[in-house]
Amino acid sequence: MNVKFALTGLIVAALSAPAFAQSTPDTKSTPRIDGRQEKQEKRIDQGVKSGQLNEKEAARLEKGQAKVQKMEDKAVADGKVTKKEKKHIEHAQDQQSKKIHREKHDKQTAK
Repeated sequence: MNVKFALTGLIVAALSAPAFAQSTPDTKSTPRIDGRQEKQEKRIDQGVKSGQLNEKEAARLEKGQAKVQKMEDKAVADGKVTKKEKKHIEHAQDQQSKKIHREKHDKQTAK
């Protein structure tokens, strides 16, 4: 009886492993987008450290970055990022970059 349960457990684990591997999106197919996301995150972090961004501004910018990341994850989920999806994501990144610049160079500073 114990052998039967052990064997059933092994079969379930073996069958669920590929499904789990497919559910985590692999963003290696978009290195340009990933690199840009990373640079924009660093710009936000640098703005917080230097005092150019206050907590509220940084939180708003982080939320925007998360939205762009979600767009990328959705595009990668089917295994292929189309030119249209890439263009849409890059446009969103352009908008985020402008927001980061605008927030870092406004008159508000961290206290």
